[in-house]
Amino acid sequence: MTNFVWRWLCNAIALLLVAYLLPSIYLDGTGAALVAALLLGIVNAVIRPVCLFFSFPINFLTLGLFTFVVNAGMLKIVDLLMTGFATGGFWATVLAAILLSIISSILTSVLGGMRRGMF
Repeated sequence: MTNFVWRWLCNAIALLLVAYLLPSIYLDGTGAALVAALLLGIVNAVIRPVCLFFSFPINFLTLGLFTFVVNAGMLKIVDLLMTGFATGGFWATVLAAILLSIISSILTSVLGGMRRGMF
């Protein structure tokens, strides 16, 4: 359970950083970031595997780069589900998905290592 909470907080921080870096991404505050991170986790757990399954041929042809488009779609779904979080156009959302993946991976590995006492 603590691993879930830890990843949720890392994703919320990553969302806040992406909203700070990109003017086309809007977050209403820390509470909105926590709710958006929770919704993004649920959407990624339920809808993303289905999208990746059906987009496998194009994902194969693009050597996996289409995954960023699928991730952008997941961000757009969260945008539609809640107020206090908004994404811009298509390319801005794709860029936000790329940055969110990078920042979230870095935060999870660095802060996760600190949590386990590796640093």
